[in-house]
Amino acid sequence: MIGTGDRLPAFSLPDQDGRERTFATLSGPKGLVLYFYPKDDTPGCTLEATDFQRLLPRFRAAGYEVAGVSRDGAASHGRFREKHGLAFPLLTDADASFSSVVGAFGEKVLYGRKSVGMIRSTLVVDRDGTVRKIYPKVSAKGHAEAVLRFLEGGGS
Repeated sequence: MIGTGDRLPAFSLPDQDGRERTFATLSGPKGLVLYFYPKDDTPGCTLEATDFQRLLPRFRAAGYEVAGVSRDGAASHGRFREKHGLAFPLLTDADASFSSVVGAFGEKVLYGRKSVGMIRSTLVVDRDGTVRKIYPKVSAKGHAEAVLRFLEGGGS
């Protein structure tokens, strides 16, 4: 698991079109907001994705691009993006190898039941690859706004 101030591990993950994407191909002039979510087109994941989309111009104005990561495949990501008009890439981490390394995959508890899966979390990574902020185990509602406030200097 990585921490604030660590370097983001190198990755190459396919996007919704099957193109391999890396940190260098995704990052904006100041960095990347990389959010991890459990499943395409579920209520919480849709809320989170559409919030990031609604705020995308402001993320870009702050110098940051946004990308989502889940275990879903390219076809599922493509349908999800089209259905909700998402203009940022969705990456597939089918075996959760990258998500596990960054602490976004593992044991979680939902409604008192333990399971293993994607943990809704977000990394803010500066252009040089340094992890600037980690949001572990977040709630979908209001999360994109919280990340944006941090980037715009208004809090965490």
